[in-house]
Amino acid sequence: MFYTDSKLQFPVRVETPDPLFARALQQAIGGVEGEIRVAMQYFFQACGARGNPKFRDLLMNTATEELGHIEMLATAVALNLEGAPVSIKEKVASDPVASAVLGGLNMKNHLSSGLSAMPVDSDGVPLDMSHVYASGNIAADMTANVAAESTGRVLATRLYNMTKDTGMKEMLSFLIARDTMHQNQWLAALEELGGPTGAFPIPNSFPQELENQRFSYAYLGFQQDGSDPVAGRWSTGPSIDGKGEFQTGASMPMGQVPVLGPAKPNSGPQSEQI
Repeated sequence: MFYTDSKLQFPVRVETPDPLFARALQQAIGGVEGEIRVAMQYFFQACGARGNPKFRDLLMNTATEELGHIEMLATAVALNLEGAPVSIKEKVASDPVASAVLGGLNMKNHLSSGLSAMPVDSDGVPLDMSHVYASGNIAADMTANVAAESTGRVLATRLYNMTKDTGMKEMLSFLIARDTMHQNQWLAALEELGGPTGAFPIPNSFPQELENQRFSYAYLGFQQDGSDPVAGRWSTGPSIDGKGEFQTGASMPMGQVPVLGPAKPNSGPQSEQI
């Protein structure tokens, strides 16, 4: 059950409406790095979380917060759009070229939503949820969440640097701070799950003796001349999960040349393939 008191989580104000910035903000709503993505990711992870219920609570609580962030950004989009001169808005409806006058107003925001935010990215492409990752493995999900918050924070900092509006900078400063917290809370959850030596390799329930351990910690190079790849922390010394030693080597083909059987007569092949 979800509750709302109709108030924004953080104040949203726009001093100088900017339709171009409204379009940019759409990426933070419906882009692959955006708030709809993470809200749904944490929500479905929570719905499928098994084991200690505190991880479900952590996920659901954060999913609920992200819904509030969508509301903030949608409000910011609307406030930036509604400040455009009426005469220019009317021209856009009949003359697509006039959209350039608005500095790149997303036509969907004008024609489909009446100068309001939509569940789309900065190009007007709807979010299709293909980047919502909920694996049913709590450690894998937490790892995916660190990446989600990292790319989200990158986007928020880019938006912060795009605008000179004080109100927008205040809102984005808050969202960037929350991204910092969320990165850290997912890392803390991974630490509580055992950290690198306890949680990894994921899933830790699969016996490593069943994998081909010759390749478990081998960094393979695919250079044409057969030389070793450039060395790094990942090529020598103890593995991060503490269960092996990194090794480096040139990869050599170990398989056969693939030979397939003839094509089925009624599958549309050439006669030479049958």
